[in-house]
Amino acid sequence: MNKKNIVIGILVVIAIALSYVDIIPDNNVVQMLFNIVLIVAGFYMLIKGADIFVEAASKIATKFNIPQMVIGLTIVAFGTSLPEAAISIKGALSGNVGITIGNVVGSNIMNILLILGVASCLAALPIKKNTLKIEMPFVIFVTVLLLVLGMFGDNLSRIDGVIFIVFMALFMVYLVVSAKKGEADDEEGTEVTEKDTMLKLVILVVAGIICIVIGSNVTVDAASFVATKCGMSNRLIGLTIVAFGTSLPELVTSATAAKRGKVDIAIGNIVGSNIFNILFVVGVCAVITPVAFEAAFIKDTVVAIVAAIMLLLCVVKNKKLTKTGGIIMLVSYAVYFAYILYMNYR
Repeated sequence: MNKKNIVIGILVVIAIALSYVDIIPDNNVVQMLFNIVLIVAGFYMLIKGADIFVEAASKIATKFNIPQMVIGLTIVAFGTSLPEAAISIKGALSGNVGITIGNVVGSNIMNILLILGVASCLAALPIKKNTLKIEMPFVIFVTVLLLVLGMFGDNLSRIDGVIFIVFMALFMVYLVVSAKKGEADDEEGTEVTEKDTMLKLVILVVAGIICIVIGSNVTVDAASFVATKCGMSNRLIGLTIVAFGTSLPELVTSATAAKRGKVDIAIGNIVGSNIFNILFVVGVCAVITPVAFEAAFIKDTVVAIVAAIMLLLCVVKNKKLTKTGGIIMLVSYAVYFAYILYMNYR
């Protein structure tokens, strides 16, 4: 860990520690600025916590001679959805359902229209056969399923959560079968050194989980405060600020990969992330506690469906997402963003 990360880490810990003690002046401007800092600090803890958890858990799995394919399809895949899961579960338990559903739907819209839009403007993104024929239609299907279950029940019940988890299990079986056939993306090996003792790795796993829990608590509480003070609905802040924060890892990874020319799995990773967000994150949230599905989310979920269909149409002919398609997606996201802002403040 370099000095820059250490300094940032110390500042984040100090900011979060201050949130637990009542010493911040009771001034609206000061409180607003402090809560904005807390949102950033919370996102930092979420992302770093997920990174620490995934790396340590992967090394533990390697020590037990678990195949890299299994590690990639389980620990790494679920680990990348931990920020969304932590935020959504915290939101559901605290009654902030706007953040719960908004985070998932907003992240999925942002992943396709913004992240793939930016990445494809840097370099054309080819698409694998399985992603085009199976995974992309499947992400459209599960998004429609989310819309139907939410719209007709006014909430996502525990039974709905079980349905999502069953589909998640089926999707995992598909991934394992594809990997065994050599059709799935290859995962890089997890390197384990002599310094990686079992005790150290277990401590890191626990530390990662603690960071994720604290980060989600701080982020949801601070985001709710800012939403209230700015006249923003929890739905809006879930669709924008929280969704952007939890999608930051995907944005950085995709943009960096595009700049370096490593673009062969970018679309597959984003599509997979969207599937995990709905089936894993929403499924777990609904099983823990029924989640209300506000009428306003019908339009947002329809946008998520349209975004997925738009991506499919953009790649089906040339088997890649070009700069033209990326620009269309970025413009579409700008229009959608302007629309939700207008509807919130009209």
